[in-house]
Amino acid sequence: MAADKQNEGKVSLTDENKKNSSDGGLGLEILQIIKESQQQHGLRHGDYQRYRGYCSRRLRRLRKALGFKMGNRHKFIGKKITVEMLSDNRYLLLVLMEAERAWSYAMQLKQEANTEPRKRFHLLARLRKAAKHSEKLEKLCESPRVDAKTKLEAQAYTAYLGGMVEFELQEWKLAMEAFNKCKTIYEKLASAFTEELAVLYRQRVDEISPNIRYCAYNIGDQNAINDLMQMRLTGGGGGMMAEKLESLITQARTKQAATMGEVEWRGRVVPVKIDKARIFLLGLADNESAIAQATNEETKEHLYETLLAECRDTIQAVREELKSEAKQRERGTDGDSGKVSHLQILHSYLTYIKLCTLVKRNESMAHTLQAKLKEPETDESKRGPRPQDLIRLYDIILQSLAELSTLQGLEDDHTFQKEVSLKTLVYKAYRCFFIAQSYVLVKKWSEALVLYERVLKYAKEVQSKAKNLNNSLKDLPDVQELIAEVNAEKYSLQAAAILDTEETAEVPSQLQVKDNRPLCERLETFRIDTALVGKHPNLVQFPPDFQPIPCKPLFFDLALNHVAFPPLDDKVEQKGKGGLTGYIKGIFGFGS
Repeated sequence: MAADKQNEGKVSLTDENKKNSSDGGLGLEILQIIKESQQQHGLRHGDYQRYRGYCSRRLRRLRKALGFKMGNRHKFIGKKITVEMLSDNRYLLLVLMEAERAWSYAMQLKQEANTEPRKRFHLLARLRKAAKHSEKLEKLCESPRVDAKTKLEAQAYTAYLGGMVEFELQEWKLAMEAFNKCKTIYEKLASAFTEELAVLYRQRVDEISPNIRYCAYNIGDQNAINDLMQMRLTGGGGGMMAEKLESLITQARTKQAATMGEVEWRGRVVPVKIDKARIFLLGLADNESAIAQATNEETKEHLYETLLAECRDTIQAVREELKSEAKQRERGTDGDSGKVSHLQILHSYLTYIKLCTLVKRNESMAHTLQAKLKEPETDESKRGPRPQDLIRLYDIILQSLAELSTLQGLEDDHTFQKEVSLKTLVYKAYRCFFIAQSYVLVKKWSEALVLYERVLKYAKEVQSKAKNLNNSLKDLPDVQELIAEVNAEKYSLQAAAILDTEETAEVPSQLQVKDNRPLCERLETFRIDTALVGKHPNLVQFPPDFQPIPCKPLFFDLALNHVAFPPLDDKVEQKGKGGLTGYIKGIFGFGS
């Protein structure tokens, strides 16, 4: 919400400050304001409710800034903007936002009307109100105070909303006239102004063209259906028109489905009694040709997704019929219970279409990624495609081929099983090639070389098995190109490996002599030793060797035992007889 308010401020500053045009009148870039507001406030993601809230908030701000209040909080007093008030182009912007608010509410109701049909009445009322506001804007722009460009844009905007109303009411002729008027005005404006504005006008013309063709078809122009199909391929006609076009195609197929009773597949005639399956099979060829003609990758991806969604819905309808058929068999005593029924063959056929479409879609995506891999990276900040992305795509392809080989009713079709195994080998070779490419990126030369050899093994096996199945290789990638690419990559890999080893061998060879002594013992010489930067560097010898060291000397007085001391009697003082004895007794306590 905070980001919305910041963006609202930017839009209002850029648009509302343009009060005067070059000829001195009031000017308003109607289409530019609409497009910028819609893109910044929800319509980039189809959120009409968010855009409606933005229109309401902007209307409140405009009324407050202009002092154009509709009463107070207790009472509503309606006011109309008149020509005399046109002193500021924000009065025109006020009416434009009212029209946009009503239109966005109508589009929101249209999304909800798919599940709640009663909301269609409210939708029409809001569309009429949007057209009424646009007519009011056109009348205000007729004033001489407004410049010519704004008058033309107001007329085109009114014609567009009027055409939308008639389109919803299925008044095809009136809707076509309104859209043609809108288209003509925008084409003239595109040719008269700068390229920046001309792009906006041309985009609006492209949005209107499918509606005009659809109206022409409903009026009775049968050639318009081809133009609509071509617009579908180019991605034209979004939103409302896309739904109308899909329903038109479904109606056309439903009419043709009444005459379709069976389909032939791999030598078997399969009756088709389910209406949904008939409609899908009738449109299969058209969908495949549309995918083949699509030039834009985004459009091709959208068509693939549409085809897969239709196929899944059809398979689900057939499964429901299979369940009811199984219940009938359980009730009765059918002797042919071991045989594969026609309904099961139809289910296998539809599953076959789904899996083949998955393979083609992923192969198309892989080709796009391969082309991007070969392009040099221009922006280093953005992550480009990598070989790991292609590995994932080929994993999905191989999984789809594994499911194809287990389809019910085709277990005994040896030709089909050989074709599937041949395709599996081709895609295994490509998957192995890109695994090798991923190893090359991390400089694992030996692993990459082994994988390149395996790619060559797969490719040669494909060539040997493809002699009897030449028709199966039409839709497969060229194995010969893969072999040539692998040979080139092998040579470049060997060169890269040699250069990588030479980078580590740039120093003289005498400096690379292996020395098993620890580093502390060879500090005076320089040697290249890669073990020093490893997990177990040889720095010192541990535990160290024992060495002899001098010990502390011990002194023994041996001469004392052989020394004869001189008599000292003459030196000692002679006392009483008991003097010495009493002294000794006193020391040892005998006299106590």
